[in-house]
Amino acid sequence: MPHTTPGAPAGGPDGAPADVTPLVQLVSPTGERVVEPDNAAYRSRVDHLSAGDLRDMYRDMVLTRRFDDEATALQRQGELALYAQGRGQEAAQVGSAYALAPQDFVFPSYREHGVLHVRGIDPVDRLRMYRGQDHGGWDPAESNVHLYTLVIGSHVLHATGYAMGIQRDGLVGHGDPERDAAVITYFGDGATSQGDVSEGLVFAGVNSAPVVFFCQNNQWAISEPTSRQSPAPLYRRGEGFGVPSVRVDGNDVLACYAVTAEALERAHAGGGPTFIEAYTYRMGAHTTSDDPTRYRERAEEEYWRQRDPIDRVAALLRAEDGWDEAWAAEVDAEAEALGERLRTGVRELGAPPATAMFEHVYATEHAQVTAERAWFEQYESETGHATAGTGATR
Repeated sequence: MPHTTPGAPAGGPDGAPADVTPLVQLVSPTGERVVEPDNAAYRSRVDHLSAGDLRDMYRDMVLTRRFDDEATALQRQGELALYAQGRGQEAAQVGSAYALAPQDFVFPSYREHGVLHVRGIDPVDRLRMYRGQDHGGWDPAESNVHLYTLVIGSHVLHATGYAMGIQRDGLVGHGDPERDAAVITYFGDGATSQGDVSEGLVFAGVNSAPVVFFCQNNQWAISEPTSRQSPAPLYRRGEGFGVPSVRVDGNDVLACYAVTAEALERAHAGGGPTFIEAYTYRMGAHTTSDDPTRYRERAEEEYWRQRDPIDRVAALLRAEDGWDEAWAAEVDAEAEALGERLRTGVRELGAPPATAMFEHVYATEHAQVTAERAWFEQYESETGHATAGTGATR
């Protein structure tokens, strides 16, 4: 399986990354198509995409960023207890999500706002957990998207187990695009240092599980650079477990779509797992409790700001006569409407009753939980204490 094509950043102004490992790239930072012999197979996977498809990707990336900016503002206003920013990672998320089939199942970490947007998760529901209103926010069975996971790397094992389950249920290898299913799990560079990720790779590799490990290497595990996580490029981790691996330009939405489409095609056919390292950059903070100015240089941030994934799609559309000013204005208006809906919807979320903590503990009725709920309800009734949840910190 080819895993490199020319195009990785090398040299350049102060702030350029020291890591110059080649990667799959189909669109340059300035919006030109990258045509090289080694990326021909990946280019063939995007040949069918029209200018309308590119505009759809651009739209979803813009809306994802507006969601991100609005959620950050809501946290600053005290409406959310915490928020994990995803600014700069829109191409990796939207591009990979576009490759998914409806029956594929997604296991996100806590920053995959663009993936959830493409999969149709209501924007207000995506923030219920961050407001402290709900442990999750949506029904995974309705969208084939698991709830956000805050425990670093733990969901990778869940994803692998789920993939082994659909494999044993006979849902792969039929050649039927509407039946064959796969799993994709998203995690960051820091999570690759967790044992759960290694264990997931072991089980997936040994069992040829239909799972795609999508690592968004945004170069900072909170305040620790990737160089403190691994002396070798992260995609080599997958190779060590016998899992086909590829490194892709995470700011190139077409390249992310192409490599994910290939990985999912292999998984659907029964060919087993793939490890994808999307080399990107977290332009914002790790979370709203983080201050990246304490560990990052301005020159580095400026270098990546000039390689903004949304600007890259806009440049490509303009270069190929796919840009339309009226349409762009409509996208901006839609983004404004999304911001207003998010502000209104989040503020209207009521505090849940305290008894909600007894719900969804087990899949079926459990005697101990039932008894504890009954005791708690009696306590509330006898003492007159109002113990409803408080929602966000105000």
